[in-house]
Amino acid sequence: MKYVGIDLGTTNSAICSYDGETVRLYKSPEQHDVTPSAIFIDKRGNKYVGARAYDSSAKNPDNSATLFKRLIGTNTPINLKAIDKVMTPEECSAEVLRVLFSYLPEEIRNDDSTGTVITVPAAFNQMQKDATMAAAELAGIGKVALMQEPVAAVMSVMKNRKTDGTFLVYDLGGGTLDIAIAESTSGRVSLLAHGGIAMCGGRDFDRILFDNVVKPWLTSNFDLGDAFSTDPKYKKLRNIAVWAAEKAKIELSQKEDAIISMPETDVAMQDESGADIYLDISLSRTQLNELISSKIEESIGATRDALEKAGLTPHDIERIVFVGGPTNYKPLRDKVAFELGIAPSTDVNPMTAVAEGAAIFAESIDWSTQNRSRKTSRGSLSTGGALNLGFNYISRTPDQKAKIVAMVSGNVAPGTEFQIDNLDTGWSSGRMSLVDKAALEVVLSKPGENVFKVFIFDAAGGPISIENTKLVITRTAASIDAIPASHSVGIEVKEKLAGKPSLDYLIRDGDQLPKKGKKIYKAAESLKAGSLNSIKFKLWEGDIAESVSDNAFIGMFEIKGSDIEEGVIAAGSELVCEYEILDSGNIILEVSVPSIGGSFQSGRNFYSRQEGQVDYSQAAKLVSEQASSALDKLDLISDKVSDPRLDEAKKKLQTSSQIRADETDPETTKNAMDQIQDAKRLMSLARKEHLPQIRQIELDNVAGFFNDAIRQYARPTEESASDNLIRTAQRAIDNKSPEFEALLDELRNKNFQILWRQDWFIADRFKMYAEEPHKFPDTAEYRSLIEEGTRLINAGEVDKLRQVVAHLGSMKIYSGDEDDMIASSNIISG
Repeated sequence: MKYVGIDLGTTNSAICSYDGETVRLYKSPEQHDVTPSAIFIDKRGNKYVGARAYDSSAKNPDNSATLFKRLIGTNTPINLKAIDKVMTPEECSAEVLRVLFSYLPEEIRNDDSTGTVITVPAAFNQMQKDATMAAAELAGIGKVALMQEPVAAVMSVMKNRKTDGTFLVYDLGGGTLDIAIAESTSGRVSLLAHGGIAMCGGRDFDRILFDNVVKPWLTSNFDLGDAFSTDPKYKKLRNIAVWAAEKAKIELSQKEDAIISMPETDVAMQDESGADIYLDISLSRTQLNELISSKIEESIGATRDALEKAGLTPHDIERIVFVGGPTNYKPLRDKVAFELGIAPSTDVNPMTAVAEGAAIFAESIDWSTQNRSRKTSRGSLSTGGALNLGFNYISRTPDQKAKIVAMVSGNVAPGTEFQIDNLDTGWSSGRMSLVDKAALEVVLSKPGENVFKVFIFDAAGGPISIENTKLVITRTAASIDAIPASHSVGIEVKEKLAGKPSLDYLIRDGDQLPKKGKKIYKAAESLKAGSLNSIKFKLWEGDIAESVSDNAFIGMFEIKGSDIEEGVIAAGSELVCEYEILDSGNIILEVSVPSIGGSFQSGRNFYSRQEGQVDYSQAAKLVSEQASSALDKLDLISDKVSDPRLDEAKKKLQTSSQIRADETDPETTKNAMDQIQDAKRLMSLARKEHLPQIRQIELDNVAGFFNDAIRQYARPTEESASDNLIRTAQRAIDNKSPEFEALLDELRNKNFQILWRQDWFIADRFKMYAEEPHKFPDTAEYRSLIEEGTRLINAGEVDKLRQVVAHLGSMKIYSGDEDDMIASSNIISG
């Protein structure tokens, strides 16, 4: 069997194979180790993928696709306007995978047993991983598994280095930074921690060069108008400029100075005054170092975070192994190594290490299993024949020796002996007395499979016939004993029917993968067969307790009325959720409902790809609103709390809030959304540090809202109950009681229930939802409900409108409004 590893990169991709002994890299037709992740389709419909596509993309941006990996797992379209074609990021990725796979020899490509591992950044979430699997399926690749890039990089390191120790992998690619800390002992590797940054890579360096060097030079030397950055007629020029900047940046890996250059004939454009535009800009290493220093500092901070997570200091780390194209730049390696105080290493080829490691890891997978679990390291041989005899052994080990133990169950005549020979080398153990637990150590002479044969002899030295004589022990390049989860993932649940949403975690950041488990929940509302409603298992990624929606939404497992053939899932029905989280971090869910005898699998019911994806070319308004909402919360806190994390969060949010309303560049928008998510994480950390002060701010805010906006509509009993809750919550702050959050949530819930009775509130809430289509990923269902709600408003049917508003609220993912009690899941903790 052959094993294949593919590094599907943001800017470059690579493919390798492994036969158990040797890793082989397959070069592009241009004989390069890597293939640019680029697509170009000319006006006659001819399609090019790789180097030619990349070189054509700068001058032909409207019929080219690059950097689509950064958008995989989103609804962002890749528009090839020149040829009137729209592709998805998955379709673009499939084109690259298809071309890479074509490099393989026919006997590997067409072998149904070939197993392929495609790598993904550790920072990838469920939707991005699902989309990568979809791309592999579109490419027609048969048996596929995903693996985190830092794990693959570690496997590549172990292929080249056998000494024990603790090392750090700094993997800076075109789009992402992955950090992995690994401990090696006799070829067995444990990943102690990993981390990284989702939007940090060579592409970001290119944009920094464009914004700070190329754009100012162009606008000072040519008449380009005030809207150069957004004017569609200059899109080609902007692309050429970024392309030329990247070429100069790569040149600086070998030289002290470079020129960002493009002659007039290649630019083939004129400015507003009719002058021919060209590029001729000097660039030095000193300039580049200054420009990218903030990004490098950010990466060093992420590395320190990973060290802290592992409970280690730089003194505990033997070396840094650099992986990824941008690490070819020596000043970058020197700065990272110096700042961390860890010796640099060049153990691997930075451009191909991930693909090599992926191919090696592919050999460790049991491809006959549906969940692509790893092969067992325990082997046994039952000899058959007249004797009740067996041998137990380690079937997979990175060691050069392995132990074989005889297991004798029945009566064996005195004087019986056994012998084990190596069929590859001719080595023989010689005859040994056959008794229970008799053990011998064999030498594994080569990487890969080592084949041994068992012989049994009677007391007179004659052979005893046995049916099964061969056993195979595989000497592996290395074995990964522990892979930590890169994110905490939980299901949103309520403790009681009208309770506070919280996360019931399937896995915590740092827990070992793979992991299996079972959770018991209850339905919070009834679901009839054929109805439009659904039971929603909302999955969130992150560790933010207050509030759940400040985490990153990564998917929804949904049981719809249309999924049930007959009957009803009654409110309170038990929902048995069995889950498995694979080595890659992929989540497999199965929910069974004993009351109807139904079972629902994630392959059909996990609507993460439809429900949760964002079109980042149209998401500027969503990003702006999210940033403004988070800034409002931050301003309330920072007036009374001083914490450097809040200052850092404010900078990130202010930058994100400045996004233009007409921004259509998906990279810019997604980067802004990532900054918001990181700011929320920092705010959560500050909350833990300053809990009494922030609790007081939260209580004052909710109590003030009740007094100013709600009290006038409350019944006397509700007024009394709310006043009592406010006093009890105040005592909880004073006594540092863990009950505070539950009390505050109960107060918020009472506020909402009072408003929910008001007809004007229902109408206003519907009108608000009608103006927020960007917050509802399921656009078809959203439009249908808005049409129905509009009809009901005009007909004055408020009670029916309530049902529509409740349904809309349950669909809404991007709330950011902690008082929006209906925008939460409808399952209860069991």
